[in-house]
Amino acid sequence: MCGIIGIIGKGEVAPLLIEGLRRLEYRGYDSAGIATLVNGHIDRRRAEGKLVNLDRLVTREPLPGTVGIGHTRWATHGVPNEANAHPHSDGRVAVVHNGIIENFQEMRDELAGDGVNFASDTDTEVVVHLVSRNLKRGMAPRAAVADALKRLDGAFALAILIAGDDGRMYGARRGSPLAVGFGDGEMYIGSDALALSHLTQHIAYLDEGDWVELARDGATFYDEGDREVARSVTLSSVSGAMIGKGNYRHFMQKEIHEQPAVIGDTLNAFFNPANRSITLPKLPFDLAAIDQATIVACGTSYYAGMVGKYWLERYARIPVDIDIASEFRYREVPMRKGGLALFISQSGETADTLAALRYARAQGQHVVSVVNVPESTMARESDVVLRTHAGPEIGVASTKAFTTQLVVLAALAIATARARGGLDAASAARLSAALAEVPSRAADVLHHDETLRQLAEEVAEAQDVLYLGRGLGYPIALEGALKLKEISYIHAEGYAAGEMKHGPIALIDETVPVIVIAPSDDLFDKTASNMQEVIARGGRVIFLSDAPGIRKLGGKAVATIELPLVDPFVAPILYAIPVQLLAYHVAVLKGTDVDQPRNLAKSVTVE
Repeated sequence: MCGIIGIIGKGEVAPLLIEGLRRLEYRGYDSAGIATLVNGHIDRRRAEGKLVNLDRLVTREPLPGTVGIGHTRWATHGVPNEANAHPHSDGRVAVVHNGIIENFQEMRDELAGDGVNFASDTDTEVVVHLVSRNLKRGMAPRAAVADALKRLDGAFALAILIAGDDGRMYGARRGSPLAVGFGDGEMYIGSDALALSHLTQHIAYLDEGDWVELARDGATFYDEGDREVARSVTLSSVSGAMIGKGNYRHFMQKEIHEQPAVIGDTLNAFFNPANRSITLPKLPFDLAAIDQATIVACGTSYYAGMVGKYWLERYARIPVDIDIASEFRYREVPMRKGGLALFISQSGETADTLAALRYARAQGQHVVSVVNVPESTMARESDVVLRTHAGPEIGVASTKAFTTQLVVLAALAIATARARGGLDAASAARLSAALAEVPSRAADVLHHDETLRQLAEEVAEAQDVLYLGRGLGYPIALEGALKLKEISYIHAEGYAAGEMKHGPIALIDETVPVIVIAPSDDLFDKTASNMQEVIARGGRVIFLSDAPGIRKLGGKAVATIELPLVDPFVAPILYAIPVQLLAYHVAVLKGTDVDQPRNLAKSVTVE
């Protein structure tokens, strides 16, 4: 995922910016750049490829200035070249950006109508021209930034320089994290504390929707309503050896809250906002010729694969087998040569999944891996890597890796369906647009954090918990139960709602919380019927649905969580977040080791 750093310093900042970008290399990138204010003017250096190329360029062509911003970019829409590298600037305004501007095309068309010429293929450049247009209309810099932010939809973090506004810098956070660092007559801004650890340990974090004005003597924070607010400064202990928790109590909590940002980062690798389309990396085989797929994974990744199976079968019309890696590898499964074998793993080192991958390769399959670590063994041994841009996931219980896996699988399903003729252009555009909305909708879901913390008090007293869902909700029910088991040690089971009458209904009584996952889709009425059966037997239902679903049934549940109304295609990505938060808060109440639950390891590299 892209990295941001900004410095208001006493001396020349270019070397410090480059060092900060080195500390952000772990996020992955394919171009980098810096910009500074020099005598009231903006100057910049950008380079394709690794940071060493930028460093060499700055050595050849020094960049003076005591105020500057820097960026590492992972190419999304627009190829990885200098023109698309950040910072973007029109000479008056310079911007670096992490995330996605959902209404990019609308803003681009509006600005083009005003005579603006664009120099890149990125969504970021619209921010430059929105602020610049406000300045031309006579707005002061602070007002120009505040007004531009109100025009943007999506999940993003921004750092902004304005020519002539020496000694000042602006930042904004919506969905993507952003930290402010405090020095002695110097100020800093960065994607995380790690980027600033060579500069300061005194860190404040922007809350969701905040924006900030930095000056040499401090920072002024504003909330999304432009009201001045206070944000606490903490002493960070982060170093290059450890990604910090920021203001969060646990890594798992932090990683749950990072999901709007990393979902956007992952989506950016596949989604072109200019034409609202999904594009996969160049493949060494023809998707249209694939007539059989096999998905293999373990644990949470297996549940992501279940959602992927549903998407591929429904939209791409490909029959899909799915199996747990530890079972698949010993069955000597017959595989028709030329099939697609898809392997899903956060680490890319899971022993059973890796063994299954090697078996599939020996069977003449086209091997594709969905991994979060591009240097992993699975990635190196695959024909194609579809990377999740989740960043380091420290908590053992997978959260952001799971939702980014779903994003990758959704992109794969759309691209495969288009290649095979299962979706026409209009339908593919509709699904792609729904996927593009997920980062900002994920940020909306996180607003239920406090409500879920209160619900956790009831769930924490239970000995057994059931999760029910149908269709795309069924794998999320399984995942919710797994999360609760993993970190709270409460017995929990996920079931397909239609299977409840085939056994699990015997467990229902007033002591058993039942979490029902029911977006308003074509299976809602059937799920509602199962929910009524639970209520009739005294079950305490916690109901996760959208506004139409809650209007129909919310009054019958002991508690409801209203999620955004979205296309059912993307609902499983959003419904994963509240079950993660509920499990987290229950575990905290139980006093367990949330980040390192007993008997579990982050990467299972042995059988």
